[in-house]
Amino acid sequence: MPIPKFTKLVCGAVPVNIENIDTDQIIPARFLKAVERKGFGDNLFRDWRYDAEGRLAPSFPLNDKRFGGEILVAAKNFGCGSSREHAAWAIFDYGFRVVASSFFADIFKNNALNNGLLPVQVSEGFLSGMFAAIERDNGAQFEVDLADQTLTIMSTGEKARFEIDAYKKECLLNGYDDVDYLLSIRPQIEAYENARR
Repeated sequence: MPIPKFTKLVCGAVPVNIENIDTDQIIPARFLKAVERKGFGDNLFRDWRYDAEGRLAPSFPLNDKRFGGEILVAAKNFGCGSSREHAAWAIFDYGFRVVASSFFADIFKNNALNNGLLPVQVSEGFLSGMFAAIERDNGAQFEVDLADQTLTIMSTGEKARFEIDAYKKECLLNGYDDVDYLLSIRPQIEAYENARR
């Protein structure tokens, strides 16, 4: 699945205000049979989105029609637990481009960046402001500007700067995976190799 370029995103958000969401809650182990990145979004938060009879649980935010957008707003320590890359695949495949939280597990954060999903880490106070904005207006809009590395709550104008590795930023801006990046600098690689002959 190609990674789309990411520049600026302005949209609503889906709030999941639960701390310590681990990768097994994001995508349960029983759904890890495929090796392609497609189809995992169907089972994102499967055990929370569906009840024991397999019906959508109306109380879970992803099933609540009041919420929508390409930003998932989660409480702190998101993506803890096992190192499964499928967690990032499932979130991306569902349609999210950004996850905002006050803390990410390192392995999840790297897996997200490698798969076109932008993890935006903000302060606890700013995260509370995001949840409050959505509570006041379920369709609250947010702007994520990757070039400027900022996330803005549009209704209040509050803005937070986030950190991102320069290489991963360049890959997201250009829609590159690691191989695409190497191909993009092929002339420089060839020039370096030729100079060493």
